[in-house]
Amino acid sequence: VQLVESGGGSVQAGASMLLSCTASGTIFGIKQMAWYRQVPGRERELVASFPETGSPYFADSVKGRVTIIKDDAKNTFYLQMTSLKSEDAAVYYCNADIKIVNGPFAHNYWGQGTQVTVSS
Repeated sequence: VQLVESGGGSVQAGASMLLSCTASGTIFGIKQMAWYRQVPGRERELVASFPETGSPYFADSVKGRVTIIKDDAKNTFYLQMTSLKSEDAAVYYCNADIKIVNGPFAHNYWGQGTQVTVSS
């Protein structure tokens, strides 16, 4: 199983961006999913998560500006970001618990990261 991210790049402050994370392999289902981000010299921080059960979580710094969207048919989930700020610039990583076909348990996987740059 691999998680492959796409959609990063450079944008102006105030713009929107859609990050994608696609799981490949013999996927039975994507369970909990999340997006993290990291800037040099700082710890990776949780931006948003969508648990298998319960309510989504959004960090205070992005609340109201981001949404997680899941497309089961494509084994893909997205991070939709709006009104981007310079402080949103980071490498964004997707993370998910994925159950494979005939596998008894879900395992945790990380994407390779995608750079988001926001210029003011």
